[in-house]
Amino acid sequence: MAVRMYHLAVDAHDLSAQARFWAEVLDWKILFEAEDEIVIGADEHAWPGMCFLPVPESKTVKNRLHIDLSPDDRDAEVERIIGLGAKRVDVGQGEDATWVVLADPEGNEFCVLRPKRSLTE
Repeated sequence: MAVRMYHLAVDAHDLSAQARFWAEVLDWKILFEAEDEIVIGADEHAWPGMCFLPVPESKTVKNRLHIDLSPDDRDAEVERIIGLGAKRVDVGQGEDATWVVLADPEGNEFCVLRPKRSLTE
């Protein structure tokens, strides 16, 4: 039996704003939009995608799961993403970290890593 990752589900207050933020960050498209669900992805056949779902409560603690991004130029990408509405956050990463921790507009932490060539590097 084979299985593969389909969606990363993201709870959100403002589905539209969150979906558009992440679509811009990842250079993806809005693939499906309804009142209770927005799906983004590179295209409808490129898995995985991200699915934004409404929740009434706000985020209150550090994420147990987060996204790691590997750009060609970490510092330039951090500045671009901050320009889209992200903020730098300190989760105890220290000054010698090779990654930058950011939070999306609803406070979900994610990391921008140095460039990577493989999943095990």
